[in-house]
Amino acid sequence: MKKILTTILTATLALSACVSNTSTTTANPAPVVTETKLPDTGQSHVYDVDGNEVEVTDESSPYYGADATVEGNALSYHDNGDGTVTDLNTGLTWQQTPDFSRMSFDEAKEYCENLTLGGYDDWRLPTIKELYSLAQFDGEIIPRGESTPYIDTDYFDFKYDHLVFAGQYFSSTVYVKEGVQNYDEHGSIQAVFGFNFADGHIKGYETGYWFDGTKITQADGVMLPGCYVRAVRGETNLYDMEYVDNGDGTVTDNSTGLMWAQDDSGDRMDWIEALAYANESELGGYSDWRLPNSKELQSLVDYEGSDFPAINTDFFNMTQTTFESEEDRAYFWTSTTQGDFKHTACYVSFAQAWSKKNSSATTYYDWHGAGAQRSDPKTGDPADYELASEMASDYISIDNYVRLVRDAE
Repeated sequence: MKKILTTILTATLALSACVSNTSTTTANPAPVVTETKLPDTGQSHVYDVDGNEVEVTDESSPYYGADATVEGNALSYHDNGDGTVTDLNTGLTWQQTPDFSRMSFDEAKEYCENLTLGGYDDWRLPTIKELYSLAQFDGEIIPRGESTPYIDTDYFDFKYDHLVFAGQYFSSTVYVKEGVQNYDEHGSIQAVFGFNFADGHIKGYETGYWFDGTKITQADGVMLPGCYVRAVRGETNLYDMEYVDNGDGTVTDNSTGLMWAQDDSGDRMDWIEALAYANESELGGYSDWRLPNSKELQSLVDYEGSDFPAINTDFFNMTQTTFESEEDRAYFWTSTTQGDFKHTACYVSFAQAWSKKNSSATTYYDWHGAGAQRSDPKTGDPADYELASEMASDYISIDNYVRLVRDAE
């Protein structure tokens, strides 16, 4: 179990922030965050393979090690009383209330560059790892009820689109490995990663350019819906990926304080098998290995490199070494249940994230990008979960790889 590393000062300020929420108008400067910590997902319940909530009391449960059974660095924010919120884990300061207007990627960058808020004018688009740090995985879409977004609305304002599942926010992280979707022109579409705070997924969204940098025009017939923007300021060393090879089959990331298995599982397995695989491991002489939650696993993604896989292969080994089709998928399970469909769990793709134009199509493409976070059924037969869709239809992969994690000592 992780230990929540908080000081008395942080706890006091967090309590104060809960009392003085988004309606606060008096400036209330946040403390300086001297120790950065990877925020938890905030998931508070365990769900079985059918999506039913279950109670896990001890290690005998097949669901032991699921996200909600592991105590992480609790989401912790400070309302500064000036339209900004500081994350007490990462040290980043965020725009509390977005513009709630869809923008192109160019417009989004310009918006942040011109933004003055809380007396600051150094706002920018967040990286995808920074943006994902805000994700709160108790979110869910309820079609005929009151939905809960994947963000803490005690501190951050959120508004649903006319399409309840459309809450996409841009990051600054452009997908540099290849173009996405199924266009042949100019190497296909250039994408930038974003997180959907309405439905809890990372994917690549259109920048308005082809992969070779040519601007897309109206005559090209490409849909460019744009995304929303939540600006950030400040810097964090949380995602520096400062790796150390421990020489015993493990790698420590000094940035996050996590220790990882150098090798992956070697075989693909379903989610229940993945939990058991983690619980039974004694790699390096340690017996407290676990399946990483979605934020932990996403912290390993190398979004900057131009090659597959999207991980630092100087430190980490991959069983999958070819990346040509959906059969070569490099999907890795997390311990985090996907809130909208609780019979599914989140995975992170370390190579192409495969989808097709609609459910009747037969050809899959890299639709979402290496580093996307999607979700698949925890167990069963993929054919049982095929959904009719006139939009992009993800490849269903119930058997995925595992990379173990534990807290470094």
